[in-house]
Amino acid sequence: MMRTNVSLRRGAALAALLLAGTATSAHAQFSGDPGASDTSASGASASGASTEKKGKPEKRRTERRVDVNPYLEVGQVLTADLKNGGDVLTYTSAAVGVDVSVATRRAELAAGVRYEHQFGWGKQNDQDVISGIARGRLELGQGLNLEGGAIATRTRADGGGSDSSLFIGNRNNVANTYSVYAGPTFARRIGGLDVGAGYRFGYTKVDVDAPTLLPSGSVAQNVFDSSTNHVAWASVGQRPGDLPFGWQVSGGYEREDASQLDQRYEGKFARADITVPIGPTVALLGGVGYEDIEIGQRDPVLDTNGVPVRDASGRFVTDKSTPRKLAFDTDGLIWDAGVMWQPSRRTSLTAKVGRRYGDTIYTGSFVYRADHATTFQVGVYDGLSSFGRGLSTGLSALPTQFDPTRNPLSGEVNSCVFGEQGGGCLNNQLGTATAAQFRNSGVQAVMSSRAYGWNYGVGLGYDRRRLLIPRNSPIASLDGITDENYYLFLTAGRPIDRDSDITLSGYLNYFDNGSPGGSDVQSAGITASYGRRFWRGLTGTAAASLTAFEQDGFNSQLIGSALVGLRYNF
Repeated sequence: MMRTNVSLRRGAALAALLLAGTATSAHAQFSGDPGASDTSASGASASGASTEKKGKPEKRRTERRVDVNPYLEVGQVLTADLKNGGDVLTYTSAAVGVDVSVATRRAELAAGVRYEHQFGWGKQNDQDVISGIARGRLELGQGLNLEGGAIATRTRADGGGSDSSLFIGNRNNVANTYSVYAGPTFARRIGGLDVGAGYRFGYTKVDVDAPTLLPSGSVAQNVFDSSTNHVAWASVGQRPGDLPFGWQVSGGYEREDASQLDQRYEGKFARADITVPIGPTVALLGGVGYEDIEIGQRDPVLDTNGVPVRDASGRFVTDKSTPRKLAFDTDGLIWDAGVMWQPSRRTSLTAKVGRRYGDTIYTGSFVYRADHATTFQVGVYDGLSSFGRGLSTGLSALPTQFDPTRNPLSGEVNSCVFGEQGGGCLNNQLGTATAAQFRNSGVQAVMSSRAYGWNYGVGLGYDRRRLLIPRNSPIASLDGITDENYYLFLTAGRPIDRDSDITLSGYLNYFDNGSPGGSDVQSAGITASYGRRFWRGLTGTAAASLTAFEQDGFNSQLIGSALVGLRYNF
């Protein structure tokens, strides 16, 4: 009898952990990126995985660590196409930046921001580059937080265009991307109820200098310009106790307005969920509700031959006189059911199947924390997203403590970040700057650890996008185009002695192009850098990289690059 009571108490505790994150559970009903739901690779969910972030991070915040490191940097970069005998390009870079890490009882922040001017030699033009990434949280009151994040980076404008992923030299197919989000969240236990709510505002902007060069016969997609998005959600629930199960009711609203073709996304939902413990480590999950989602956009301007008109950047020109046409429209019953297994505070597994967006969806997550330095996370996701909403969601899923690493040659922030809280990758969101809304699904795995003096991180995944375009639009030929992206990123670094260190990183990417006449894109690269402190804040850096690119319709490339530079940390 005593054993039965213990099992019941453990089962109730498991359900309580599931309901402890009611605010994020309601938020989970929105965009389908890995971090927007309980399938989040970051573990930010209403599942037991979310509780794994509590405890150790709280303990670290009592240490009150505040590090602000401004710096100046100069470097000389040389790059050459080793396969085709192309020109050898070189430029001098001058950069100013700041790296920030804050971990106190009420605030957490990880950020790195950098401005760089490149002085071109010969055929290399001068250019300015702004890059950075930030994610933070500020506690305003009991249960009330202000959260935010931002990124400035460069990515591919069109998935069918060239991809060196290094962005050195006068590159084609480059989209300068800027995205920011901010908003309050609230999660508190009030009178035996778990109450949660939140709001998030996001803004994303993309600058493209020139139309993308594509292989002959391929069709260009529309390039993203700018958008704003709003998300609001609320929930209330109760843990097992008076009842043998936990329950939660939630609702929310999301809207995005994009400048390209005056596009609009609008979605709302309401639902009820229950959690039923069936053992000390296992609980059944179930939910039912209602959703209403519409996606619409106007037609592009047509020339005298009926061909859509594009501007100087390759974007479609919006015909303001036309009404919005629906690209996606669904309303009705939604449901999901699943199971959650949590054998310890270090391990959590969730798997669900359900009905949303007029289709069957599968989601899930796995989180394992072997120790304070090692985290392994897997997320399976399925939902509706866009370039702008995806970046806001992806940034919100990143941890608030990580090392914002960069490519030492291009200065760009790496697409994956790692830290003691775990990590996250934005490869799904930054794969290509398409202006279309899309249905996306996939899987992402992230691991970060420290062992034998090395700090290392690995991110890999698969992402599938199906574009949503009105079927009676002049660009209806783009509707249903399905692109698939496979990616791998890894990094490792360690100190050699008290004044020097070494860092290695590499990536592999395969883009399966679904556009008519399009060709698949393969790219890979490896980078090594060595840093040494000469005097106080003065350090020197030497780095080298090899980057390979292959695509039908373009000459395959093997690009070698090298850098020597000096940096002074104030």
